[in-house]
Amino acid sequence: MIDKKPQVIDNFGRPHTYLRISLTDRCNLRCFYCMPEEGIELMEKPSIMTLEEIIEMTRTFRDLGVDTVRLTGGEPLVRKNFGFLVEELAKLGVTLKLTTNGIVLDKYLDLFDKIGLRKINFSLDTLDKAKSIFITKRDYYERIMRNLNMALDMDMDIKLNIVLIKGVNDKEINDFIALTKDKNITPKFIEFMPFKGNKWDWSKVVSKEEILKTVGDKFGEIETLDTPMHSTSTNFRVKGHKGSFGIVSTITNPFCDECNRIRLTADGKMKNCLFATSETDLLTPLRNGEQIENTILEAIKSKKHSRDGMDVKMDADHYEQNRSMISIGG
Repeated sequence: MIDKKPQVIDNFGRPHTYLRISLTDRCNLRCFYCMPEEGIELMEKPSIMTLEEIIEMTRTFRDLGVDTVRLTGGEPLVRKNFGFLVEELAKLGVTLKLTTNGIVLDKYLDLFDKIGLRKINFSLDTLDKAKSIFITKRDYYERIMRNLNMALDMDMDIKLNIVLIKGVNDKEINDFIALTKDKNITPKFIEFMPFKGNKWDWSKVVSKEEILKTVGDKFGEIETLDTPMHSTSTNFRVKGHKGSFGIVSTITNPFCDECNRIRLTADGKMKNCLFATSETDLLTPLRNGEQIENTILEAIKSKKHSRDGMDVKMDADHYEQNRSMISIGG
């Protein structure tokens, strides 16, 4: 673990020590809340960061005080030579984390065990095979569940990312909670968020209050757990259960006050917020041999306090100007 003083500080005094890097906009699933029905125009290969550029970018952010890096996509594990990349990033002394759909995870579990990458978030929106095919447009359910259980058997720190959408998977909340009874696993219920082309509206959002009522009615007493600084979720445990659960209430109860996250898209653009419509090109100056440290430090100054300035109405004109989720990085 590195110990460098954070330097990426916005105008609200928030140090940014957590970098999410999208390795690719390609994915082997087609989840409708992430990928627009009509698809997206995939980035051309020359515009994508090379593995060496990803490593160099990460080193620069590390030297500016970033101590945690999460690899995302698209689906990060479909990136060619992913194993080489993750081994090199592990040498930089940052805490590595991964978000994956789990389809090809078995190829990398031994490597992750070797390099110390143990924090893995599975994107898993349903425990029902037919519904999985409906949501993802692909039939990989058995493979995903097999790889999930393999990771649990290796004592990996597993969270399940569940995007809750009313009328789609909100009736499965307690099915996920039931997993926590005897397993050290953490379902994270994520409010459905608006992005370009995903047909978001308020009627599809399942709020934190609704989730807690659903769980309490079924399982009884819920314990509120301590929330670590910079956490995106409020965390709970059903009394007597081994595992816990979290709620990410980006829409109904934003957690922006202590935000410490920066995003880097696969084409080398820095985004200050998941909802940000403006981006800062870091890849072009890097390829021109220029120093990018000052560009990063200046870019963070434009970060708005909450949700890129969107108010509680979640203005469609704003989020439709953003990228689709798959090209931002989950």
